Amino acid sequence: MGPVKTTVEITDALLEEAKRVASRESSTLRELIEEGLRRSLEQRRKKKGFRLRRASFRGKGLQPGVSPNWDLSREIAYEGRGG
Repeated sequence: MGPVKTTVEITDALLEEAKRVASRESSTLRELIEEGLRRSLEQRRKKKGFRLRRASFRGKGLQPGVSPNWDLSREIAYEGRGG
């Protein structure tokens, strides 16, 4: 597929700076924009998503006498600790 024309809105200051860089490097604005897009896309491809580490432990669940009740579990956990 060949080049496709499109319109992109950018600030005047950014456009002027990009034109200066392209001119100084004997390049074109198009080449500079394409290079920036390629780098940005490559960086996003390499970026790894957040992954929560495994934090489980061995055991057989709750201790005997503890029900899956948050208030009761909290009482037992903080018993004698001023909580």
